Amino acid sequence: MTNPSPLPSLTDGYRALVFGASGGIGSAFVQALAGDDRCASVHATSRQGLPETAKTIPLLCDITDEANIKAAVAQACTQSPPDLVIVATGMLHDATQNPEKTFRTLDPIALAKAYAINAIGPALIAKHVLPRLPRDRKTVFAALSARVSSLSDNHTGGWHAYRASKAALNMLVRNCAIELAMRNKPSVCVTLHPGTVDTALSKPFQSGLPGKQLFTPAQSASHLLRVIDQLTPNHTGQLFAWDGKPIPF
Repeated sequence: MTNPSPLPSLTDGYRALVFGASGGIGSAFVQALAGDDRCASVHATSRQGLPETAKTIPLLCDITDEANIKAAVAQACTQSPPDLVIVATGMLHDATQNPEKTFRTLDPIALAKAYAINAIGPALIAKHVLPRLPRDRKTVFAALSARVSSLSDNHTGGWHAYRASKAALNMLVRNCAIELAMRNKPSVCVTLHPGTVDTALSKPFQSGLPGKQLFTPAQSASHLLRVIDQLTPNHTGQLFAWDGKPIPF
């Protein structure tokens, strides 16, 4: 007996395209989608490259390079365009920068890097992939954002570059959703908050977090696929949490 599909609302034989497929959540998305009998193929992009399987097609892509993005989208659409596009990329910290605790530490290079990865890259992916999406059925473009991107929910401050770049992502996706709906009425274009996931991104900030509030990548991907399945065109342009609840901008 086969497991039920996580995305029964998508057409049978749907195709998926996942950006950031080498990351914790991205790889969990690829694994879940490749394991769905109703999914025809999963194009999985990363900077380093991934192993090819019967259903997973690896693509090289650096989302800070528009030419890379354009080429990856073109390759993914060679046979047929995707019905589902997931942008699972993002940066909170790396070896050279950490989340700011005060405006006194704001740095233009750090801000620009956060915007390049968290907002500009996903926006350029949308630029090249949205015009290719099928118009005759439900399609979904979903980019990972964060609860801390919400202006109305910000009561602590800090994390300036991450908060602001993810807030910019929300607005860019909202704009794309409005334009996409004019030509593709069954489409859904959203940002998603995955919860706190046990990945390298959240590792330095897990101290004191109750275990039930920390998801494995597989758990988070499962939650988000359930949310994606339940979304309709009436939800397009919004930010949703892992439990399906909308988060106000």
